[in-house]
Order: sequence, then C-alpha cells, then structure tokens
Amino acid sequence: MPKYAANLTMLFQEHDFLDRFDAAGKAGFKFIEYMFPYPYDAAELRAKLDQNGQTQALFNLPAGDWPGGDRGIAVQPSRQDEFRAGVQKAVTYADVLYKGVQGPKLVNVLVGKAEGDEATTRKTVVGNLQYAADKLGDAGLTLIIEPLNPYDVPGFYLYGTQNTLDLIDEIGRDNVKLQYDFYHMQRVEGRLTETVRANLDRIAHIQLADVPGRHQPGTGEINYPFLLAELDRLGYGGYVGLEYIPEGRTEDTLGWLKELQQV
Repeated sequence: MPKYAANLTMLFQEHDFLDRFDAAGKAGFKFIEYMFPYPYDAAELRAKLDQNGQTQALFNLPAGDWPGGDRGIAVQPSRQDEFRAGVQKAVTYADVLYKGVQGPKLVNVLVGKAEGDEATTRKTVVGNLQYAADKLGDAGLTLIIEPLNPYDVPGFYLYGTQNTLDLIDEIGRDNVKLQYDFYHMQRVEGRLTETVRANLDRIAHIQLADVPGRHQPGTGEINYPFLLAELDRLGYGGYVGLEYIPEGRTEDTLGWLKELQQV
C-alpha cells in the first residue's frame, strides 16, 4: 500500500515552514517531503522530523535561483560546477535527514531550462546526471528525475514519460528512476493508468494533484479513487507525495485521504 507523504512546500502554508512539521504530524502524516532543505540546518530539520515521529521521503537537489525563475540547472553547460557542488551539498543533507531510514532514500532532480543547442544540452545533462547518480549511489541514495509540463513551466527541458525514460536509459545507472507526477503527466499526455501499469518497475516516487488548478483530489478531472486503488492492486509500496495547492486550510482538504483510511 502506498505511503502518503505531506509535501511541506505546498501544504500547511498557513504556518511558517518549520511549524509545518508539527501541523502535518497533528494531521496524521508520518512521511514528509519538500523541495529544498537548504535554507535550514540539516540537524534542525531532522529534529523536527524526530519530534513528530516522521520519516523523510524526498527532497530535491539544489535548483539554482528559484525565485529568479530557475527550475534546475543540470542542462546548463555554464553552470556545471554549480550543479556538481549542489550534488555534494545534497549528499551532506541526506546523511542527516535519511540516517537510520529503512527503504528508499530519494533525491529528486529538476533538470531545468535549456540555454544552448540540443547536442550540447544533451551532453551536459547526461554527464551531470551520471555524476549525480554516481555520487548519490556511493551514499546509498537513489536519483529520481521528474518531467514537468509546458504550461506551468515553459521552456523546461524534460516533458513526458517516455522522454524521461529515454534519458534514464542514456544515463545508464541502476540507481536512477522516474518520479511520476499525476498532475504534470495528465497535462502533458494523459493515459495515467496505462503508463503506471507499463512502467511501475521504473517509478520510484509518485506525486499527485488534480487538474485543472493543481488542487486536492476531487476538485478536477482525475479519477483518484480509481488510480489509487490501482496502485494498491499493482502492489506499489512507495511514497505518494501530496503536492497540491490546498483550497482553504490544508486540514480541510484531506477528506479524500481520510476516506482511504490513511490519515
């Protein structure tokens, strides 16, 4: 059965970030993900997890100047040194946040917006992600790659499931997997159930939000009762991250999850 993780970048935004661990704990969440730990001391974050009996499920590699519009830098030749320094920083955080964790230890990468020709871009992203996979692998970590959608992130290098799987094949490392986000993939290509069925062995993490609006399940067109039951039927035992924009207080948007008796 999937393990549902509260994404603290998106949920409980009525609280300061460090207080979101407590709010998620009160709502029943034992698994936590968020985009970037780096503004905080790793030990401080780990203390919040421990105080609430929570397990780190996922965080991202550094992604450049996020407020300035960066959505990752792995594809940018001019920033290779910055990217590789970010990999080392992520390993340092993982040593603290994942210490003692049994099961997968996941670090997500957003590859970013291309700045040059395709041949140079491809060589750069493959080389950078091979480097990341090797360094993360030495630390017992799995690198996961997330495709986005062109409507929310115009100019992003990586859209769609097959494009991402092709890139993973080119990287050629056993500890590189796909992060499959139902929201982004519904906007790009649909066929959610068929894609999960065909590629479950290559998917290491799943995220969700409804379409349109990126709000909680039940507010849009995706049939989440069916999809989540299908994950159970297929035997998916990984994390499902709740990466949606709550309509109202986060606690008031969890009825769909309570019906699944997960929280």
